[in-house]
Amino acid sequence: MKSKQWRVGILLFDDVEVLDFAGPFEVFAVTILENVEQPFIVETVSEKGTLISARNGLKVQPDYSFNSMPPFDILVIPGGLGARDREINNAKVIKWIGSQAQRVQWMTSVCTGALLLAKAGLLNGKKATTHWASLERLKTEFPEVDVRRGVKFVDEGNIVTSGGISAGINMSFHIVKRLLGVEVARETARRMEYDIII
Repeated sequence: MKSKQWRVGILLFDDVEVLDFAGPFEVFAVTILENVEQPFIVETVSEKGTLISARNGLKVQPDYSFNSMPPFDILVIPGGLGARDREINNAKVIKWIGSQAQRVQWMTSVCTGALLLAKAGLLNGKKATTHWASLERLKTEFPEVDVRRGVKFVDEGNIVTSGGISAGINMSFHIVKRLLGVEVARETARRMEYDIII
């Protein structure tokens, strides 16, 4: 009998921080069960589906646009310069994030992706974190959010926010652990040679 698969969607946009999206992509993509089945299908999506230029010039071709994407079970909203300087003012992206929150099983953010979740109203009355350099901005611009410092991620049930850049990897392992158990998470970390306490 085939195991359950979760479809992971990762938002891309110009000037997205590379490890913000590549870290979670790697964790979910290399997770394998004992029967060698892959429990996660990992894909990327952008507003228009056209080639994006990530931070420092890395070019990435998204799999889908907002109009062509399939339903996702887990959505990863990364951060970076593009998130905090441009996409936070992109009404179409903010509306899309808000609408996806009603459809996905898990809504997650990495780094300043938390600002986009907050702008969509998803963090009101919830604990959340972001990159250390944007904690004050999150607290000031979104006073309804209970901002947490000094943590890699904050789990609020179906919404999980994580700190800066590499913290998205820790958050992704946490989700693997919640969905598939500690042993699968540990084996995935070992496969990646990533030191993590689970």
